[in-house]
Amino acid sequence: MFYTFYFIHGLQLSNLYISSVKDLVPMTILLLCLFIATLMPIMAKAPLAYAMNQLEGGYDNRHPRSQHEKLTGFGARSKAAHDNCFEALIMFTPGTLACIATNTVGTSIEYLAIGFIFARSIYVLAYLSDVHLVRSTAWLAGFVISLALLYLAIP
Repeated sequence: MFYTFYFIHGLQLSNLYISSVKDLVPMTILLLCLFIATLMPIMAKAPLAYAMNQLEGGYDNRHPRSQHEKLTGFGARSKAAHDNCFEALIMFTPGTLACIATNTVGTSIEYLAIGFIFARSIYVLAYLSDVHLVRSTAWLAGFVISLALLYLAIP
């Protein structure tokens, strides 16, 4: 049984054939991991917003960037964790999309994507908790996983 998916490539419509529904599961997991990774910077904003609200005058929605400069300790770490989530997303996205585009999907790719989400979650928690060695190890794991996804997508 073949399922046909149509992708617009320039002005041409091209087909991608998937041999079974089982082939869709790894892509679904990759897309779910990409979705979660996209939400991570927003989720990491919650501790930052809390820290900003603790400053004198509360959360300054008119000038939040200037308020960021006043943060220290937990607040400064939460700002750094929030920013780094965007940086990690830039590394993870191309690898994930390359695996999907080249149909390089399977259990190992799924585990890598899930591992990235796990590593990045540990990274944020370690950053907020000021556990620098765990944070650095989790960062390295996420970085290596991002590179591995790109490498494995090379035909």
